[in-house]
Amino acid sequence: MVGRQRRHDGPGRDCLRRRDRAVSEPTQGITEQDIADFLANTPGFFERHAELLATIQLTHPQGHRAVSLQERQAEMLRARIKGLELKIMEMIRHGQENVGIADRLHLWTVALMRTAAAADVPRVLTRELRHQFLIPQAGLRLWGVAAQHAEAEFAQAVSADVKSFAASLTQPYCGINSGFEAARWLGEAEGGGTATSLALIPLTRELERDGAREPQSFGLLVLGSPDPTRYTAEMGTEFLARIGDIASAALARLLDA
Repeated sequence: MVGRQRRHDGPGRDCLRRRDRAVSEPTQGITEQDIADFLANTPGFFERHAELLATIQLTHPQGHRAVSLQERQAEMLRARIKGLELKIMEMIRHGQENVGIADRLHLWTVALMRTAAAADVPRVLTRELRHQFLIPQAGLRLWGVAAQHAEAEFAQAVSADVKSFAASLTQPYCGINSGFEAARWLGEAEGGGTATSLALIPLTRELERDGAREPQSFGLLVLGSPDPTRYTAEMGTEFLARIGDIASAALARLLDA
């Protein structure tokens, strides 16, 4: 009888030990991502187990204390609102800056339109650019001007490289002054110093050729600053392109017909 009990109890104890191991050891093959996917794909889980929400404890993002799920969600919502507020403030600031630039562009354009003598346009153009946009240095050169303007400073000869460079520009160039010939048209800034960054704006007009209108460059407007970060390759050129369009229209009356 005792022997039979030993044979019967031995497998039972082994079975219990196997069950204990199954409970105490983590289930193999289930990852955190599996759990996350299950919760994401089972929206009714916490509705059926609402009591779990009150027991979940999370770490506070700005400290090591534990907070409830509701507190953490509220903190995340506040952070998201703060981020949206910062984006809105940035958009407002950029909008105000753009309005200011548009106002200065308007005043500069009006000054050009009020210039009666064609020969005075280059001087007014560069002077008002410096004044309205607080540009330290500005200069320009034109080629193909009418004979009566051939001796003017703005009509001084430029190299074939400058003409070729201007013709190749489809939008204003901004960047470091790496020895551009156009930088020599600027001289020194009023506060001292030579230009280390430049904006080179092509001046063009449209000519009809073979029944089609094609742009033809007739000059180059250069803006300079001793500040190497004033004009960079990463900056937007939309307003500079508008300056080029308006300047081209104003200066076209100096050209040989």
